[in-house]
Amino acid sequence: MSLATTIRNATFDHMVHMLRAQNAAKIDVVAPATALRARNGAIELSGVEPVVDDHGVTLVDGLYVPTAAADATIAAKLGIGSKYLRRLRTERPDLFDANVNGLLHGKSKRTAAGSTSVIYPADARSFLLRLFRGQDGEPGVLRALLSDRFGMVDNLDLLTAVLDGIRQADVQVEIRSCDLTDSSMHCKVYSPAVERLAPRFLAGYRNPFADPALEADRQRITTDLEVGRRMAAAEGLGYEAGSEPVVFAGFRFSNSEIGSGSVTLKPELYVRICRNGLTLPALAFRKVHLGQKMEDGTVSWSQDTVKKQLDVIAAQARDHVRRWLSPEFLDKQVELLEEQAGAPVTVPDATVRVLDRELGFTETEREGVLRHFIAGGQPTAAGIANAITSFSQTVADPARADALDDLALRAMSLVK
Repeated sequence: MSLATTIRNATFDHMVHMLRAQNAAKIDVVAPATALRARNGAIELSGVEPVVDDHGVTLVDGLYVPTAAADATIAAKLGIGSKYLRRLRTERPDLFDANVNGLLHGKSKRTAAGSTSVIYPADARSFLLRLFRGQDGEPGVLRALLSDRFGMVDNLDLLTAVLDGIRQADVQVEIRSCDLTDSSMHCKVYSPAVERLAPRFLAGYRNPFADPALEADRQRITTDLEVGRRMAAAEGLGYEAGSEPVVFAGFRFSNSEIGSGSVTLKPELYVRICRNGLTLPALAFRKVHLGQKMEDGTVSWSQDTVKKQLDVIAAQARDHVRRWLSPEFLDKQVELLEEQAGAPVTVPDATVRVLDRELGFTETEREGVLRHFIAGGQPTAAGIANAITSFSQTVADPARADALDDLALRAMSLVK
């Protein structure tokens, strides 16, 4: 059975279960470029030392199938267009092999005198390869081809460190949603004890997921169907008792294990009515993964090195949680929110087209935001922000959904 690598709108327990399964399958090695060879769209390793760990002795040599995220890292390291390389792997694996092997191994020819003449030298670099062991006799998975200076912070360790920071901050929180992809982990947290009414921001707002078609869009991308059913049951409250226009203090944290991102923490305002989350990207804390140069062979960081990195992350999480989940911080952010919330939107389609041009929405995203704006029934700047953050819940890619939530408050400020 293949190893699961992606989930959307999952519970905390589901996320931890998957991360533990992935940790058991991980292999990290540093190998010279000459140890890699593309074969039929996959990457074959040879001459790499076996891994000796708690799971016994694992032979690293063998075939590894790249994920889409890994294709992007291969393309970046070899200076090839990622879309082009991904298309070759799916449509023309022979050309994928020719491009990758040519750049990794160079080109030589035999002279008439019997010697070898180098036309293009082989790549002299070494790379960190993040891998999953093969399951049940299947090839393994190539997760990323990275610099040998990449500083590794694994998802499970980051999750543990942030939770430790929350514990140190002594703030009541709930983890409301978790996402995991081939390239990143995203978790959303809020404090049910830190709330404030936002009557202007939510004036006249209807839960757009009361529309069965929009709710179906959200459940379609939810990995765990039971979670989706519970989510649906929790909606449809309108403005009944217990569903007043309340905004909670919250924050998000994310991590990339494969070099396409970093450890990121940022505050958000969480709307109870529809589970919208408006992030405050200008206040984000971000730590880029960069480490010391590693020697060829199996990567095994000392526990002391790992602990020092995670202690820093835990301390940053503690300090940010204390600030972001405080009543004073929430009061200030809601005050700013309410100042811009009431600007009228009289021509929704034209307004969304302006935002499309200013913020770089795709045509699909523009149409989706417009549908959610109409369903939300709130013809104001706040309605635009809420439409973006409710639409984002139906987007399959968590990273893009997160980016849309980052744009919501900016979109509100553009409404004139």
